[in-house]
Amino acid sequence: MSDVTAIDNLVKKHQELKKEIAKIIIGQDEVIDQILISIFAGGHGLLVGVPGLAKTLMVNTISQALGLQFKRIQFTPDLMPSDILGSEILDESRTFKFIKGPIFSNIILADEINRTPPKTQAALLEAMQEKTVTVAGHNYKLDAPYFVLATQNPIEQEGTYPLPEAQLDRFMFAINLEYPSFEEEVNVVKATTSNHKAQINALFNAQEIIDFQQLVRRIPVADNVIEYAVALVGKTRPKSEAAPAIVKEYIDWGAGPRASQNLILAAKTHAAVNGKYSPDIEDVKAVATGILRHRIIKNYKAEAEGYTEDSIIAKIL
Repeated sequence: MSDVTAIDNLVKKHQELKKEIAKIIIGQDEVIDQILISIFAGGHGLLVGVPGLAKTLMVNTISQALGLQFKRIQFTPDLMPSDILGSEILDESRTFKFIKGPIFSNIILADEINRTPPKTQAALLEAMQEKTVTVAGHNYKLDAPYFVLATQNPIEQEGTYPLPEAQLDRFMFAINLEYPSFEEEVNVVKATTSNHKAQINALFNAQEIIDFQQLVRRIPVADNVIEYAVALVGKTRPKSEAAPAIVKEYIDWGAGPRASQNLILAAKTHAAVNGKYSPDIEDVKAVATGILRHRIIKNYKAEAEGYTEDSIIAKIL
């Protein structure tokens, strides 16, 4: 199959996938789009939203429609690395046997990742980056495709361990989950208080998703699009000559080179699922906010004057 045919096939399957997800999840189109772009681009996502907005249901529905294994890990202050990675036990024949932890799945929902100590966060983040797990000196490969969606509750900050910037950088997207609109909430209540159970059909399998991830990497990108993405990331760095006045005044730290790589990968995926054979600058702009918002650090002045990361990014696009 040629790459052009494969992209046409991806567009068709992506549309069917969104229809399948919409049987259970009402609204939240932008959130679902960003999660799907992360999966097809081979990245990970950080979902920021208050409790009760159906984050677990959303990820479970997406994993069913993609035909992938799904596991949810609830992070707590007493969770140890072995609780998520697995541990070795002595079996009946007095030999050590490795029992796999919940991290061995295709899609992981890491719920409230900022609730757990840095040691356990680091164990998950190593698995995300290396796609392998090391326990008692043995290396275990994780199944592909591998996607982690971590959630953070923006309200409660007491007794939490915020992720350091270097670890936040490992997430391709930071996705803000907002409250549903009035009409959407009415439809949610109607759907969830009746005895109707929607059936989700698996439209993909693991190998098809791996093939689409490889297809995305083969998509050609014009030099001017790459230069635009790199220049955009450069504008977020307050010490850079290219940085506009708003960045120099309100930002302490800008995004690193991983942001430029993720912008291009996400722009390629955004172009592909929308039927384009190569991304343009508009595709980079479409994914920029979600990719940059967790990679820039505001100063106290921005906080005092009511500037958000999103409003600053909108000014430099």
